[in-house]
Amino acid sequence: MGLFLTTAVKPTIAGTVVENIANTGTFTVGTPMNAVPYSYINANKELDGFSIDIVKLIHKQLEKELGRKIELNFVEVNSIQETIPKIISGEIDIACNFAFTWERDKYVDYTLRYTMSGIRLLVPKGKSTTSFAGKKIGIPSQTFVKDALKLTNPDATLVEFANIEEGGKALKEGKIDALAGDTIILDGLRQQLNPDGFEQFPPLSENPYARYGVGCIVPQNNSTFLNIANYSIARMMEGYLVKDSEMTNLVNKWIGPEGVVYIVSPEIIQNFFQNTIDNHEQIPFSAK
Repeated sequence: MGLFLTTAVKPTIAGTVVENIANTGTFTVGTPMNAVPYSYINANKELDGFSIDIVKLIHKQLEKELGRKIELNFVEVNSIQETIPKIISGEIDIACNFAFTWERDKYVDYTLRYTMSGIRLLVPKGKSTTSFAGKKIGIPSQTFVKDALKLTNPDATLVEFANIEEGGKALKEGKIDALAGDTIILDGLRQQLNPDGFEQFPPLSENPYARYGVGCIVPQNNSTFLNIANYSIARMMEGYLVKDSEMTNLVNKWIGPEGVVYIVSPEIIQNFFQNTIDNHEQIPFSAK
């Protein structure tokens, strides 16, 4: 129970998320600044990424629903244990890049997932092995990655890092033998560290240690705001499926053969989007 709420957090009671956004004129997003390709500072010193584009779609839908201009504000957060208290207290309205867990679901609500990923290891190229017994594997602090690694690599030594940056530095310096994490983020990190010097394990042709969807978290019991967020994500998926140029370019810019991270095939993206739409409702794309 104390995993996230290590200090007392007083939930906001001023109103719902949508009411507060309408009253303040501000939509506040919690995000890391170095998680390629989800959210990071690009070469032009601008906050960019797949998740940033997702929240911009939500922001646009909020303005439409409220009939007014809303300021989009970003607050840096770098871990789940830092993010959830800020969601509960009302300091931020939404945060993305998160996989669902039942423990987290006790404190926040989840949007639709907007991409698929999984858990793998980043290792020095040519040093993949079928066994990591006795090896040091870096893991994100206080996440479900630890549980997956304990099951798949019970004889490895797990070393916790506060964030992916710290883990990547330790891997590059040889202080750990592998770094565990989100497949998509690990590929972004590989490109930052040394594109030719690292690879993922299990290989991308094989199943990861665990598979999951990546979505956003919002304060509990805010159905109006959650519906706006979900509609925005579903509409993006529908646009991709019907080959709308704006939504297709949005997705292809980040993941897929032409994206910043090109390890996700168009077939996987299309099947995931189609399954999500099939479980909700098809959106006539002429509807703005």
